[in-house]
Formats: sequence, C-alpha cells, structure tokens
Amino acid sequence: MTLFVSCPVASVERATAFYTALGWTLDPRMSRDDVSCIAFGPDQYLMLSSREVYASVGGTEDLIGGPDTPSKVTLSFDLDSREAVDELVERARAAGGRIGDTDEYPFMYQRQFDDPDGYHWSPFWMRPDSTGA
Repeated sequence: MTLFVSCPVASVERATAFYTALGWTLDPRMSRDDVSCIAFGPDQYLMLSSREVYASVGGTEDLIGGPDTPSKVTLSFDLDSREAVDELVERARAAGGRIGDTDEYPFMYQRQFDDPDGYHWSPFWMRPDSTGA
C-alpha cells in the first residue's frame, strides 16, 4: 500500500524547507511551484499544496484550517530507536516546529511536534522487550 497524506499549507516553499530539514526527501516527479511531494518512508508521501490547489481537489474548501486550528489528526510512526525519535524532534525544533510533550511508557517512548502550519506529528519507539500495554 502506498500512503499519501495531503495537507494544505500557507507557503509551499516554507513547508518544503521544514520537511526537508527533517531529512525527508523532495520527490520532484510530483512537485511543482504550488505542490511539493515529500517522501518520509518507503511508499509514504506527504503532499504539501497551496490552499488554493488543495481546495480545488474533491471539493475540500470547507476542510482547510490554519496554523491556529487544532489538528484533526495526529500522524504517528515508529522509528528504530529512542535516539532517532529525539533526533527527528530536534531537527523539527531547529526548522521552526513547535515541540510538544514527551511521553514515556513501559512499552513506548513518544514525542510530539507541530509543523509551522499546525500539523501534529508523534514519532515513537517501541521497546523491543515490552509485551505491549
């Protein structure tokens, strides 16, 4: 399965700079001035589009929020280590992201950040010796 997460942004250029600063990759095949396609994992893409382009696809104009609008979803994904989680969140901080909570559970280590457009991300690391919640 290939995953595409589509997000309207105030500035495609700023959003592209933020996500490439995280170490994610711009895919020029699906990018142009008003849309950037960012690969963040195998077959996992973030489509960053101007608000106008986003609203023109599928009648979504009433779904467009802004950076002060609470996120309607949290994008969570696992990384290989606790250090990898910390490194990603620190890259988000350096790129202008708002850093949120750190959660430590017996089975998982998790951190939070918001990008400049208010999208909420929650990278985590599952402890290999845990049996779950």
